[in-house]
Amino acid sequence: MSDELDLLVLGSGVAGLSAAVRAASEHGLRTGVLTKGLLEQTTTRWAQGGVAAALTGDAEEVDLHLADTLAAGAGLCDLDAVRVLVDEGPRRVEELIGLGAEFDRDERGNLDLAREGGHSVARVVHAGSATGAEVERALVAAVRSTAAAVLEHTFAHDLILEDGRCVGVRAHGPDGPTEVRTRHLLLATGGAGQLFAVTTNPPEATGDGVAMALRAGVAIADLEFFQFHPTALALPSMPRPLLSEALRGHGALLRDRDGERFVDELLPRDVVSRAILAKMLEQGTDHVWLDATGLDHFDARFPNIAASLAAAGLDASVDLLPVAPAAHHQCGGIVTDLSGATTLPGLWGAGETTCTGVHGANRLASNSLLEGMVFGPRAVEAIAAGVDGPSATGAMRCVLGFPGEEPDEDSLDIPGVPLAVPPPPAAGPAGADGAGADGATPLDAAAVRAEVQHAMSMWAGVVRSEGGLAECAALLDRTVAALPDRPTDAATAEVRNLAEIGRVLVAAARARTESRGTHARLDFPEIDPAQRHRQVVGGP
Repeated sequence: MSDELDLLVLGSGVAGLSAAVRAASEHGLRTGVLTKGLLEQTTTRWAQGGVAAALTGDAEEVDLHLADTLAAGAGLCDLDAVRVLVDEGPRRVEELIGLGAEFDRDERGNLDLAREGGHSVARVVHAGSATGAEVERALVAAVRSTAAAVLEHTFAHDLILEDGRCVGVRAHGPDGPTEVRTRHLLLATGGAGQLFAVTTNPPEATGDGVAMALRAGVAIADLEFFQFHPTALALPSMPRPLLSEALRGHGALLRDRDGERFVDELLPRDVVSRAILAKMLEQGTDHVWLDATGLDHFDARFPNIAASLAAAGLDASVDLLPVAPAAHHQCGGIVTDLSGATTLPGLWGAGETTCTGVHGANRLASNSLLEGMVFGPRAVEAIAAGVDGPSATGAMRCVLGFPGEEPDEDSLDIPGVPLAVPPPPAAGPAGADGAGADGATPLDAAAVRAEVQHAMSMWAGVVRSEGGLAECAALLDRTVAALPDRPTDAATAEVRNLAEIGRVLVAAARARTESRGTHARLDFPEIDPAQRHRQVVGGP
């Protein structure tokens, strides 16, 4: 682009588009959105459950949402970040409704609230079983009418750094290589569910933003915490169709091979996922069953799920539904302060690609869309106010330190410890598209990606141990060594991004010798109070 932007947003999910709309419409910033597919082609579109928020504004309800979030996070949530989420969330939901998002309502016209796992009350707004699609629809329409530039089918490869500042990205678009310059860059590229063979995430979820940040030396934390959704439909298709948490919130039951219940369906997702895996191993099955036969008006209440089931030849009113855990949500990522600033001036982050401190060791159901809706606009407000660099607030305190005394074991503050990740093996040259390390032998990017996914699922999935993690680390090292260091085709670049993120995730999982939240070690099955910290890679 010839004209420099005030703000370039990478990614077109709820976090990025919420920020772009606010930047352009509220502050008149010259705003661009860059995405490797279509604007609508994001993980947000696949979100079924809803948006959690205490919409009455009652202080006790807000505090209860905070308490539920802290409980799910297993001691690693940042209290200030969660307070921002629950306090500002209701207003962001109302703003989204103002943009035209239509959520389910009861016969009196009031929002119809659902209860999901880990929530003590019903507080989740939804649009049938396709809340993400409705959120995305409203935001895409708003962005197309306000953004100065929309760059679709454009793959961002690396950040441009000049004088210690991020000033844009190098990318490859429909017309070839390009550079997009900007005063501020917001990474909102989502998570890396494609690290795993079985996932609810679309093929685009390859963690590109985190990988770019890693290569630029930006601080990353909490990557060992990756949430698996307990009830993905156990079919060969990928991404796995998701059987929403709302089904269990409305009374659907989990049953084993013998038809017996074996877990409280409304426990946090990590607990339910491990219970399902344990039952599968015990009974020698590759799935358990979700019994939704007792739910009234299933097709009307969950039309999208009903359609997915019908396509698979299933009818929830009579059939038990085969389900198994699938990789769903990345809880850590690029460390930000409460305004979305990263450790690199000019670079901001929001949504699943970040570590805001909101999720800690395990995300509370339906807090993810809310996180994007809250922290994307917060970054824009800081940019408009002239902020240029991080402050020691929120999760960023694990990098910059704490004003005053360092937290002790009784403090609610979460310290950070540096995580030493050995440098990757020497990679191949920047040769031809998809060339191997010798620059001559073409790589089958799809085959390499499948190998990475298989290894991560086997050794770094729902449960882990040192032996398996060591095997996985060795495979990822070999993978990185076989890939060109600056691939120019998207397929190879995505595989390299996945392998680089996988290396850090596995290193963090090996170093965390305890079980906490989504991170479960067979060889260290208990929580260790001494490991109540964030593991940080990169940063100053």
